[in-house]
Amino acid sequence: MCTRVLWPTNGQIVLVGRNMDWRSSLDTNLWSLPRGAERFGAHGRDPNPLRWTARYGSVVATAYDRASTDGVNEAGLGVHLLWLAEADFGERDPALPALAVSLWAQWFLDTVATVAEAVEELSAHPVQVRPQTESHSGSFSTVHLALDDAIGDSAIIEYLDGTPHVHHGREYRVMTNSPPFDEQLAHLRQYEGFGGTAPLPGTTEAADRFVRASYYADRLPPAASTEAGYAALLSVMRNAAQPFGTPDPERPNISMTIWRTLTDLSNRVYAFESTFHPNIVWTRLDELDFTRTSRLDLSVDGLVGDVTNHYQPSAPIEFAYP
Repeated sequence: MCTRVLWPTNGQIVLVGRNMDWRSSLDTNLWSLPRGAERFGAHGRDPNPLRWTARYGSVVATAYDRASTDGVNEAGLGVHLLWLAEADFGERDPALPALAVSLWAQWFLDTVATVAEAVEELSAHPVQVRPQTESHSGSFSTVHLALDDAIGDSAIIEYLDGTPHVHHGREYRVMTNSPPFDEQLAHLRQYEGFGGTAPLPGTTEAADRFVRASYYADRLPPAASTEAGYAALLSVMRNAAQPFGTPDPERPNISMTIWRTLTDLSNRVYAFESTFHPNIVWTRLDELDFTRTSRLDLSVDGLVGDVTNHYQPSAPIEFAYP
């Protein structure tokens, strides 16, 4: 489930699109999270929880208001959690600070401004991401993470056999789900336009969505305007979307698209589109008050267009812990 595409347009703005595919609603809302927030990466009973203070304000799309699944910070760093069935975070090593998967994206949004900073931080100060069971569906949180920034840099981070694997470079613009990223790149090379001869695939499998998203993103025409760039990338994201229908419980990475985001990393605009409603809403981070926590209830009828002024003051998120 899920697709992420990074597109630097024609060198003027950097955009990233993300589809969230899941078997049912995640009761997603948008949150504006402040600078200065004190966070703990694990439950108090963990012997070595990661602790940090937020340097940057951010806007995030949550799952059940308990986990950050997608978002952007005021410096123009985007972070996106996607499903990866093969993810393996290993047994708990108390020598490493623990970071709940519900806060994995938030840690980067809170603390770094660029992808290069994130990769350097992870290398200099290793952490151990701790998975957890998603309480509503009972699914274990096997995920990987994509980062992107306002200069078009990108990184994919996957935990396999308990070890983080980092793919860092501007060429890593597309991400879906299984198989792991190395295998996705090898699979891509079988197709026309990427070194092979096979025709463009059309199934809903994650590997085929990876190929199609790569193919169409590579062929987007230069954007004549910011708005044209938004529309162009949305056309690719909708091509990679999953229609409504009953998901196969044996194949959880094949589920319907329930929402998508489009982030203008250059101008700090975060757009959200629910597939259950006909309207797109967007937030301008430069106009938010990042001295307090606020929340946008996406279940409110009639939300459309610029919703920056619709966020309401809120108590802090109560992040879920394993």
